[in-house]
Amino acid sequence: MGTAVPEEHRADAELLWDYHDLGHELRRCDVGVGLGSHDLGVADHVVELYGGGWFPLVVFTGANAPTTVERFPRGEAVHYREHAIGRGVPDAAIVVEPKATNTAENIEFTRQALAGREAESLLLVSKPYQQRRAFATAKKVWPEADTVCSSQRTPLDDYVRAIGDAERVIDMLVGDTQRITLYAERGFAVPQDVPAEVEAAYQRLLAAGYTRRLVRD
Repeated sequence: MGTAVPEEHRADAELLWDYHDLGHELRRCDVGVGLGSHDLGVADHVVELYGGGWFPLVVFTGANAPTTVERFPRGEAVHYREHAIGRGVPDAAIVVEPKATNTAENIEFTRQALAGREAESLLLVSKPYQQRRAFATAKKVWPEADTVCSSQRTPLDDYVRAIGDAERVIDMLVGDTQRITLYAERGFAVPQDVPAEVEAAYQRLLAAGYTRRLVRD
């Protein structure tokens, strides 16, 4: 498919893209949490927010997934840390949580890693289309934390070009939309409203074959 979103699927993909962006207003937090993934832009955004004074402490969390093991062979959090240090974040301001393999573990293991530190408010930094799921998961796993979410403010087309694979990005959008409802049903996250137009777009993209990131068990 390449690096262009097919025009026949553009409106639906953009609708899901906008749905997952919570549009939270930034506020200063005790800790910034960079959720590991294939996207090094997450670490870049953490660096920008740290430099802007939005938090004094960073946690990078993540082991590996099948989609990241080749790019980040020593683990997502480890590579994020190295990238952030290379961009000027002091090593002393970074905590690495290297074991989490899903978003619930990202939150829970971060909580454990921060035991004994002041961590009443969290600024979760994720891929743009992971915001809503990350927030819903955090509210379930660490409900007492005051949580706000942020991602790089990137238009869908620019993000697809940066990743280099439109099909992969749309698959991810569809998969994360499925997880909003499924994970709430399974008790992994708090429920989120899914507007009818979002559900309809999701169903059309499913019918178009964007199914490779679905949970199937």
